[in-house]
Amino acid sequence: MVYLDTSVIVAYYCPETLSRQVQDLLREQIKPALSLLTEVELASAVAKKVRSNELSRLDGNRILAKFVSHVDAGLFRVIAVENHHWQLARSWISLFSTPLRTLDALHLAIVSDKELQLVTSDISFFQSAGMLDIDALLID
Repeated sequence: MVYLDTSVIVAYYCPETLSRQVQDLLREQIKPALSLLTEVELASAVAKKVRSNELSRLDGNRILAKFVSHVDAGLFRVIAVENHHWQLARSWISLFSTPLRTLDALHLAIVSDKELQLVTSDISFFQSAGMLDIDALLID
């Protein structure tokens, strides 16, 4: 089973260069996983696109509503962030050997704990996963 990074979710819901690739990949997946951290990160990405006039406010609201409706309909396996995920994320960041940011470390902790494959279009995130021996697929 795959775990979708926010970069992949953004490309799925917003028109981007990688949108077609992501749509093709997701057609093959049965209930891909994500966490609700993704919902906050998607809202942030959409807000940035609205502020930079890449999307209208109306389109931004439609995208966020569609994502929430897909989550509510059970199209994704939603994994809760648990205490041990926070602890694992902190320990990885404390290694000082990866460029991991807080939320990326939490995503990787979930992926590692649930033995999932990370799917991302973020090269730095992909490389960090590799440094931690976490199975990852880079879409580029």
